[in-house]
Amino acid sequence: MTTLLPDAPHPAGPVVVAHRGYCAVAPQNTLVAFEAAWRAGAPALELDVRLTADGVPVVIHDPVVERVSDGVGAVDELDAATVRGLDAGSRFSPVHAGQRIPTFAQAVDFLADRPGMDLLCEYKGLWTPEQLAPTIAAIDAAGLSGRTIVQGFDRRTVAALRQAAHHLPRGYLCEDAPADLFEAAAELGVVTVNPAVAAVLADPGLVATAHGAGLRVMPWTSNETSEWEGLVAAGVDAIITDRPGELRGWLAGRAGTALR
Repeated sequence: MTTLLPDAPHPAGPVVVAHRGYCAVAPQNTLVAFEAAWRAGAPALELDVRLTADGVPVVIHDPVVERVSDGVGAVDELDAATVRGLDAGSRFSPVHAGQRIPTFAQAVDFLADRPGMDLLCEYKGLWTPEQLAPTIAAIDAAGLSGRTIVQGFDRRTVAALRQAAHHLPRGYLCEDAPADLFEAAAELGVVTVNPAVAAVLADPGLVATAHGAGLRVMPWTSNETSEWEGLVAAGVDAIITDRPGELRGWLAGRAGTALR
């Protein structure tokens, strides 16, 4: 069982999931951000995957490269060599100049060498089973199938994951919890529903309902202690955060206070 899916609630509180790595201190979705998250002790890493024009899976959140690099254009209109040649670090800090947008293969290799970190892998946009197959094969070949949850916002992509990755636990991401959230979860065969933080804080009972349906809840993206308190009180199973080091420290301090 993965750290993200323990048999029982973790005694120290929700699992800390590093959102795009430790992107409060390093450029998001880069190997240096992943390394920072691992060194901070984050037990799980969340990252985003898109396909380039020539069909190579790369790790980037946005559909375009402008916000995180010195390049211009849509990821799916640029070939992998062009995307890999961009500077993905300078916009964050001159210290990280020359950081690259990783390929999915590089991210998988990174995790294969760090057995203490699980993977929460988000597929951005619409994917077919055929498009998904190479990434699923890479996860399996690296020995990560027991440490990975795959997820997406688009229900068609989650359905494609059920076909291409039936052996991997799957998650359904959503902004606001839709009225048919639990019906959709059952239809898609997911193990976790992951709404935005605001949706959980607005309706803490959502977590208990999900647990009653046999589902986990891993909201995104929470960076404030005021939110962490509410999420812990609601009983969430994991918290996706840009600040994994700070959240780990806060949870440890909270546990220590409870012991006194």
